[in-house]
Amino acid sequence: MKKIIYLLFLALSQLNLQAQDFVKVQNGKLVKDGKPYHYLGTNFWYGMNLAVSDKARLIRELDRLNNLGVKNLRIIAASEGNLETPWTVQPTMQKEPGSYNEELWEGLDLLLAEMKKRNMTAVVCLNNFWPWSGGFAQYVSWANQNEAIPYPPPAENGDWRKYQHYSARFYSDKTAQKWFENHIQKVVTRVNSVTKIPYKKDPTIMAWQLANEPEGSNNIGAYRKWIDDTAGFIKKLDPKHLVSIGSEGNTPSPENGTNFEIDHQSKNIDYCTFHLWVQNWGWFDPLKAKETYPMALEKAEKYIDEHVKTAQKLNKPLVLEEFGISRDENSYDANSSVEVRDQYYTFIFEKIYALSQTTPQVSGVNFWAWGGEGRPKSNRSIWKLGDDLVGDPPHEYQGWYSVYDRDLSTQKIINEYALKLNNE
Repeated sequence: MKKIIYLLFLALSQLNLQAQDFVKVQNGKLVKDGKPYHYLGTNFWYGMNLAVSDKARLIRELDRLNNLGVKNLRIIAASEGNLETPWTVQPTMQKEPGSYNEELWEGLDLLLAEMKKRNMTAVVCLNNFWPWSGGFAQYVSWANQNEAIPYPPPAENGDWRKYQHYSARFYSDKTAQKWFENHIQKVVTRVNSVTKIPYKKDPTIMAWQLANEPEGSNNIGAYRKWIDDTAGFIKKLDPKHLVSIGSEGNTPSPENGTNFEIDHQSKNIDYCTFHLWVQNWGWFDPLKAKETYPMALEKAEKYIDEHVKTAQKLNKPLVLEEFGISRDENSYDANSSVEVRDQYYTFIFEKIYALSQTTPQVSGVNFWAWGGEGRPKSNRSIWKLGDDLVGDPPHEYQGWYSVYDRDLSTQKIINEYALKLNNE
């Protein structure tokens, strides 16, 4: 009897699989089920870890997002380092090259299975330029006898540029590259332990993403070769799913070594991504909101329009997959007001929605980030193992950009525009 039930379960899973359609690119736009695919999504990078630490909360968070109409989640399927690795989400998936935490694999399986139930799609990030999940720098350190990583702030005497140069060594390190390819193969060829569906055959996954915000920094030639080679490697393993870079776009700092147009020219990259950070880039000061907000909006609009024009030139879909802003007056109190945030979210969502009406390439937007019912242990705290997972990564003060379950005014805006975009 058990065998019959199991076979019926597999058959139903396959029928459900056939009923869903992979997200594709046709004529420069995202398409799903034969129709243009637009979405309002969020960054939910900690979903895999939450599935292990608090499965019940994961279910509640997915239900909340689903009820809001948030149907796309940008998640991460990689983290590197041991329990002593600073500024990194813990536990990690890979404590040393090839040595994995099986619980986190099962957490990833559960996350995708629960998303599938809600007809959500996932952008699955495979690496990270920044240290909050280990990422490039950890691979470089491993490949060089565990040498010390020059961590950026909040590390004592941390220097962002020094860290960026170190992280960019990844593109030229053959050993690090090989280990990453091994990880890619392990993820892409996995069979979900919950649904029994191979990842390669699961339309819940919209796209594989090379990394979070990779930058050429001082190693631009190797960086662009890495984009094409790595995306091509994924395509050979899995020709059904889309591949994206995870690019931040043409940031205000040329030293970052990114060129939105050149970086996205590879035939192995299916769609374009860019990020927008008015506060991080010094365009907006929450302590001088009245003075700086109007100019920040002007710069943000110009920034979006420039990337849209390039996507049109490339004739590839475009997603603004990261944007955010602090609570009023840069407060870290979960009960503080979010008047400026609500204005800003409305501005960004309306801008993307309006563009989606006239520009086929403009496809989606993901806010940063969903904090849900998680709360920092204290104001301006740095995350430690055992703390609630929220939307802010471990190296940042917790609660900076997180949208909480009680931020009802923000959720109303999210729901309004999710419904508009979903109904396109």
